[in-house]
Amino acid sequence: MTSTGGPRIELPTGQKMPILGLGTWKSKPGQVKNAVMAAIDSGYRHIDGAFAYQNEHEVGDAIQTKINEGKIIREDIFYTSKLWNTHHHPDYVEKACRSALDVTQLEYFDLYLLHWPFAFKSGDVFWPVGDDGKVIFDDIDYVDTWKAMETLVDKGLCKAIGLANFPIDFMKRILSINRVPVSNLQVEAHPYLPQLELVDFCKKKGITVTAFSPLGSPDRPVQTKDDPVLMEDPVVKAIAESKGKSPAQILIRFNLQRGLLCTPKSVTPSRIQSNYETLDFELTESELNQLLQINRNFRFVTFPASKPHPLYPFKG
Repeated sequence: MTSTGGPRIELPTGQKMPILGLGTWKSKPGQVKNAVMAAIDSGYRHIDGAFAYQNEHEVGDAIQTKINEGKIIREDIFYTSKLWNTHHHPDYVEKACRSALDVTQLEYFDLYLLHWPFAFKSGDVFWPVGDDGKVIFDDIDYVDTWKAMETLVDKGLCKAIGLANFPIDFMKRILSINRVPVSNLQVEAHPYLPQLELVDFCKKKGITVTAFSPLGSPDRPVQTKDDPVLMEDPVVKAIAESKGKSPAQILIRFNLQRGLLCTPKSVTPSRIQSNYETLDFELTESELNQLLQINRNFRFVTFPASKPHPLYPFKG
């Protein structure tokens, strides 16, 4: 049994969160279990999941398989899950968390995030739609949801809680009432969207930041032919070539070197291993600055179906 995982960042709770994790969004059923097992074999000890990804049962199977093999113990793994939009009502929060724990075969989550600030129609229907085919929203204040999430920590169902896809003004409302620390914010971050102001705000507040879609989410569900391709950016490719690294490795390192955690997704064992090797090199200050200069304020993941909601976080 080995406990690797690379460098860690300390959360306000005192937990140590590995800076590099495996993302599982868009990982197809049948592929996720093998991907997570390959990641653990490569040294990963941080796995990022969510109810919304609809694959947490496979993630849980993979973790249990590696525990049964003696490769790891539960305490070696830092697992993040997320509360889905149909479970924002305070009456649903604990039920949703317990259900997700059952699915993943875990006794607790290391980190549980409020996945989005807006709510869908409360209930057990994953994607509630009306006769017009549009998603049905619910009017639930994320502050009330957060308060319900705090009780999950009290009951030992999760060790830490945090937010995802929250802008600064929404976060300030949480920070004005929270009893349990906001341990982490997970947002899209890469050279085209470095999130400088948001990252600075979080650092000043003692909130760790995790970057999702660090490679520009090339397999995202909504895209147009005019969207830029981050891994084909000339600056990214030139730095990669000069260092004998892949564009993906450069993009992951970009976030890690800025003090962010990072959760690149892959189901290919060789790429999972290659992504892990970003822990073994550094960018120069000049290279980091070159990557910061290609900022386009371009967001790859926009969740367009939720744009009409008053709490849609990416307006303006």
